[in-house]
Amino acid sequence: MVKICSRRRVGVQQVYDIGVAKDHNFLLKTGLVASNCFNKSHSMAYGYVTYQTAYLKANYPVEYMAALLTANSGNQDKVQKYIATCMGMNITVQPPDINHSNVDFTPVEGKKILFGLSAVRNLGQGAIDCILKAREEEPFESLAQLCDRVDLHAVNRRALEALIQCGALDTLNPNRKQLMEHLPFVIDWAQSRAKERSVGQFNLFDQLGEESQSRQDDNGFDGVPQAPQVQDYQPMEKLKLEKELLGFYVSDHPLKPIQKTARLLAPVNLNEMEDQHEKVMVSAIVMLSGLKPIVTKKGDRMAIVQLEDLTGQVEAVVFPRTYERVHQHLIEDARLIVWGKVDRRDDSVQLIVEDAEPIERVQMVLVKLNPEQAGDIQQRHQLRDVLRSQVPEDGKPKVPVIGVIAAGHQRHLVRLGHQFQVMDCDQAVAALNRAGYPARRHALAKV
Repeated sequence: MVKICSRRRVGVQQVYDIGVAKDHNFLLKTGLVASNCFNKSHSMAYGYVTYQTAYLKANYPVEYMAALLTANSGNQDKVQKYIATCMGMNITVQPPDINHSNVDFTPVEGKKILFGLSAVRNLGQGAIDCILKAREEEPFESLAQLCDRVDLHAVNRRALEALIQCGALDTLNPNRKQLMEHLPFVIDWAQSRAKERSVGQFNLFDQLGEESQSRQDDNGFDGVPQAPQVQDYQPMEKLKLEKELLGFYVSDHPLKPIQKTARLLAPVNLNEMEDQHEKVMVSAIVMLSGLKPIVTKKGDRMAIVQLEDLTGQVEAVVFPRTYERVHQHLIEDARLIVWGKVDRRDDSVQLIVEDAEPIERVQMVLVKLNPEQAGDIQQRHQLRDVLRSQVPEDGKPKVPVIGVIAAGHQRHLVRLGHQFQVMDCDQAVAALNRAGYPARRHALAKV
């Protein structure tokens, strides 16, 4: 029996689950079944659901992840985590497409998932319904055709700007800045055509039928005003606008080019911070997406920053002593490698930053080893001695050393522990080469 407090009055009531009346181990004299028999049936139900979801994920991965993203579309942290999961499953999550996206996340051929139109900020349900209805006739072929076929009261200028900047109109014209330049002219033109239709007026070409068709341009409309040609947004600016409207970097990510190499230096992703022990030192390759400077009561400067990677986000604190050393690197949208300790407060996890450096300045030492050297204890001890000789007693080395184990045409990269980091990249490379270990310096990212 389970006892709970009644909501109607102060006191204790006996509560039972209604169940079968016969052949049951937990049958009471009253003819009811005790609540504690609920456990087995509950476990069975969860086990069955777990099997079903595992089957769907294994056999219909694109459809499963699209449904999972849709179900959690209101939770930004979970969506970002599942997008990272899609990347690990070789499933591409693409920005919305004006001709193919539906309200929710949509699976398409080729292991791809399209963002749903409902995920675009500044695009209301009325605008979405209007777009989907107009699209039923045929796909849109140009910005002018889109503006002419939808109700511009429902799909207003703000909604159209959002569609352009999030990439939903890239299939019509990949130059997003050019579309933004065209937009005010096209809206005025489309509004004039709508007004003419509403009062029953048509231009001469509308009444000439087939003759007018031959005079129309490639977009199906004649005389659509065009803005002067302009260069597209710079890649980082384009991604920033995309993130403002979708909440994520979708078409690309500033950290994606260094994703594989970064895992060697920072094997823990931000979405795994909650699994780390408190006070443990970790390193992470991140983007600084938010910065809040603070002045303490003593007048010292510090900061609370928002860090993100391909998998999630975490808040971090930069205390005055560290801030004094690294404040010049704390710039929004900067790509950094940070070192810090995990801290837990009020059931949340944050990072106490101990050091930070732009990834453009991060160097590493690659030392080539054959399988025999990697498996020989004496060789490993000799390698350790060479590396330790590169660190003074009071030094704080930060340059990581990566072992490159080559066997035939295969190559494996192994990150040596923090105790094998060195102070100076060039000096360590020279010492390793003298000792018979072929080594070279390597930049994590090129400027």
